[in-house]
Formats: sequence, C-alpha cells, structure tokens
Amino acid sequence: MNIGIVCYPTFGGSGVVATELAKVLASKGHKIHMMSYAKPARLETLDSNIFYHEVAINAYPLFEYPPYALALASQMVNLIEYENLDLLHVHYALPHATSAYLAKQIMAEKGIHVPVVTTLHGTDITLVGSDPSYKHVVEFSINKSDGVTAVSDYLRRETCERFDIKTDIKVIPNFIDLERFQKSNKSHFKRAICPDGEKVVVHVSNFRKVKRVPEVVTIFDRILKHGIAAKLLLVGDGPERQRTEQQCRDLGICDHVRFLGKLDQVEEVLSIADLFLIPSGSETFGLAALEAMSCSVPVISSNIGGLPEVNVQGETGFLCDLDDIDCMADNAVEILTNPELHSRMSKNARKRAELFNQNLVVNQYEDYYKEVRKELLSVN
Repeated sequence: MNIGIVCYPTFGGSGVVATELAKVLASKGHKIHMMSYAKPARLETLDSNIFYHEVAINAYPLFEYPPYALALASQMVNLIEYENLDLLHVHYALPHATSAYLAKQIMAEKGIHVPVVTTLHGTDITLVGSDPSYKHVVEFSINKSDGVTAVSDYLRRETCERFDIKTDIKVIPNFIDLERFQKSNKSHFKRAICPDGEKVVVHVSNFRKVKRVPEVVTIFDRILKHGIAAKLLLVGDGPERQRTEQQCRDLGICDHVRFLGKLDQVEEVLSIADLFLIPSGSETFGLAALEAMSCSVPVISSNIGGLPEVNVQGETGFLCDLDDIDCMADNAVEILTNPELHSRMSKNARKRAELFNQNLVVNQYEDYYKEVRKELLSVN
C-alpha cells in the first residue's frame, strides 16, 4: 500500500509510535510518506520505502499565526494526487484529523476517495481536545474519520465519555521492538555506576509535572533509609528537573542520584536496572513502563489511565493509588530485598511485553487499513 502518515516530530509518544510504525510498515514493503513541519525525532535514517515531506508554512503579514492546518491539508492533497496514496493515517486528532477531512473533501470533488484513519494518543483527548476552544472541532473530526483507533481501552472509554462519538473506536495498543529492548550484558556500565554492587532504580520521562519526578526521589529516599544500597538514574529532561535537583540536595542524597539527561539508547540503562518507577498522574498507555518490562525490569506504577493494561498487579510489578508514597516505597523495598520475587517479576515482565510485539501490533494496523479501505470503496 501507499500510505501517508502524519505526526508531530517531537519526542512525545505519538510521534515516536507513528515513526516506529512507519519503519515497520516500510520494512514489509509498503511505501510510506511521512508529513510534518520537521523531520520526526525517531526518523534517523531514511529507508528506501520511506519518504519525508516537510510541510512548508509561508509567513504573510496578514497572519499573526501561520495556518499550519491549512498548509498540511494542501500537502495531503498534493500527495494523494501525485503519489497516489491509498490511505491517510493521522496521529493525534488536532489538527491532523481536521486537515485530513478537508483534504478528503477536496479530493472527493475530483472523484478520488482516500480513507482517513485517526489514531488517538492521549492529550489530544484528555487535555487539548477537551478545551472548549477545540472540543467541537475534535469531535467532528473524529466522527468524520473513516477509521479511529486508540492506544488503550482507557483512552477509548475517555473519548466516548468526553465526546459524542458516533463511530466505533478500535483499540490497537502501542508496541515494542523486542530485539532492541531486551536485557543485555552491560556489566562494565553497571560497575562504573555502582562500584559497590548497589541496586539500580530507574525513571524515564520528560520531567513534566504530571510525571511526578519529585515523588520518584521521595520513594528512592525511603529505599535508602531502609538500608538498601542503591543508585537512582533519572533519564530525560524538562521543567521539573531543577526542582528535582534541589530536592536531592535538600535530602542529602546527591551522591546516590544521577541525572543522565535525554538518551537515545535508553535500553542500555534499562539493561542494568533492578526496578522502574513511574508514579505518573496521567498515562494513556505507559510506553516507558513497557520498555522497562521488555528489558525484564519489574515496574512500580500508579494505577491510573492505561497503566493497569500494561503493568499487572503482583505479576510484573505493583500498582498503587495516585500519590500513595507509602505503598510505592514499601513495594520497592519488597522487590529489592526479595530475590525470588524479583526474579519472578523480571521474567513475567518480559513475557508480558512480548504480547506487545511490534510485528503483532503492526499486523493489526495492516488488517484495519484493509478493512477501512474496503468499506470506503464499497460505498463510492
């Protein structure tokens, strides 16, 4: 198939998933045309079947804010017409699904009918989409899509509760590259970080307030106070970093905490981890948790959003109520001091991650593409 994929180019989950999906589809022989205002972060090298099209936005004195949605719709029209796209797959509802609807209507005037699949990722529903300024447009764009998917059952339910949805939403979860994300021998790295054989606790995020990074530090401080020799590795960066660094100083634990910043090869850190903490206040799916589990790392997480669909209570780790520091700290101590429990949860974590194998999930997308395309062509 000749598929157009639209996403944001940032390090956020929707852009990562869209780009990884494009790579797998391209490896299976599909021609992929990616559209965004900048090259997606995970599109490091271009496959012979992947074509990147930058959406150019011309600035005019009339426009205080350049009309990206219109420029994107125009780019979609060009690619449908001149690259003979079979389908448009847009990630994130606003404005991508809206632009796709406009492009579809323009092409319908020419007798060309291209189906649009919209994938919902999270904040396009729970935050941006629910803003009264955009709600009606998001609702309309979802309902006018030929196919709609959500990355978790939680997000599907939230979408139906927040909007008047008149179309079916299919749950197709996020996925993992099991070959890349697997525990590997990084003993030299671990010796450098933990010369005295300390346990390794890891957190990965964009350090936004919703990720609750200070809570990670509080939980880790409790681990140390229990007499466990451990190191905390914090991967990522963002607005909460300075506050978190100050918290470490106030607690006097800076020698036990390392801020590693943004890393492309996060699997190398996960390979030496004994425990992964994700006490987030909002997670539509929990891709960071899945990456840790794929590297055989037990997870302690909050029980909100899509996290319970990934992390299984008592099997791959523990789930705690939001902001329940005592629960998270006690469970962390239990995992780190009980070798038998840790071994069992490590094995279960990897086994659970295998259910989200990228090949299995991408097959679901391919089948859905065919279903949506067949349905649209049957009525035109």
